[in-house]
Amino acid sequence: MSENAKLPPLPTGTFSERAVAWSKKNLFDGWFNTLLTLGALAFILWLVPPLFNWAVVNATLTPTIEGCAEVTGACWGFVNANLRLILFGTYPYEEQWRPVLAMIVLIAIICGSLGAVKYPGLRKWIIPMWVVGVPVIGVLMWGGVLGLTYVQNSYWGGLPLTLILSSIGVIFAFPLGLLLALGRQSNMPAIKTVSVVYIEVIRGVPLITVLFMASVMFPLFLPTGVTIDKLLRAQIGIILFTAAYLAEVFRGGLQAVPRGQFEAGDSLALSYWQSMRLIILPQALRLVIPPTVNSFISMFKDTTLVVIIGLFDFLGTVKLALRSDPAWTKYYVEGYAFAAAIFFLICFSMAKYSAYLEKELRKGERR
Repeated sequence: MSENAKLPPLPTGTFSERAVAWSKKNLFDGWFNTLLTLGALAFILWLVPPLFNWAVVNATLTPTIEGCAEVTGACWGFVNANLRLILFGTYPYEEQWRPVLAMIVLIAIICGSLGAVKYPGLRKWIIPMWVVGVPVIGVLMWGGVLGLTYVQNSYWGGLPLTLILSSIGVIFAFPLGLLLALGRQSNMPAIKTVSVVYIEVIRGVPLITVLFMASVMFPLFLPTGVTIDKLLRAQIGIILFTAAYLAEVFRGGLQAVPRGQFEAGDSLALSYWQSMRLIILPQALRLVIPPTVNSFISMFKDTTLVVIIGLFDFLGTVKLALRSDPAWTKYYVEGYAFAAAIFFLICFSMAKYSAYLEKELRKGERR
């Protein structure tokens, strides 16, 4: 820190005095902010109490139609009665321990990979964890070996399918998007043209079109007798779509790196790939952490679109549960509220980790 740099003043006064000062500065600074604060408080007081009464006080967990008919609040009994169908879809009932174990393995791998930021000793294990973990998950879900009953992936569904599609999508879309970003920055006309055309074409169509083409149109171009699994086609479509958006995010990061950093690599006689790996990419990727995680969150939510090609993701299994018994249909709000809570929990966790990662990687920077 330079000699002229000044540290921020330490807070003074009691807690209540500091709270009052903070409120005046942030909530009641001028008539307009005061009006907004009072309006927000009025809206919260109008919305929260009745919502809490509906969701908690007057709600029931009784998993019967009769039990739900006796309460004026939320019927969480719908979720309770159909929990396994919502979580695992049409996966064989007696085999549902396998997707549970697969999810535990997947979450453990993800946590181990994310924890490598705080615990550098885990970094050398990231690739081995994925190399070993992904086949283990595949064996658990498909079966057919080690005495496990074979379950074709048309029966996969619910939360495991959503987590698998999004996790595998991140693993492959990230490096593909990075290569496309480098290709668009390339001085080679052919590589640059291919990258630009790919990015602009994919970004110019919605994901639902990509999934439809992958599921319906693509098989028409295959030779007779050659088929590609529907789940694999959907996964490839998600990867290709996400990679195009990530490419533009990474390109923004590359353009934000000062030109002098590129020249530093040249002055050290580093090759193109050495310069990128050691100097440019670490800086570029650090700059684009928020938009990168935003793309991952969007991809996680967009996996719900696979329902159009006959795959029942987590949101799709909620719809399936509602249709399984017409008597439950009127409790659709509770079903979608449960799904929304799970999606929010996962997306919020990703956002918080993004903020933590950005803070960790900025340690040691001069302010």
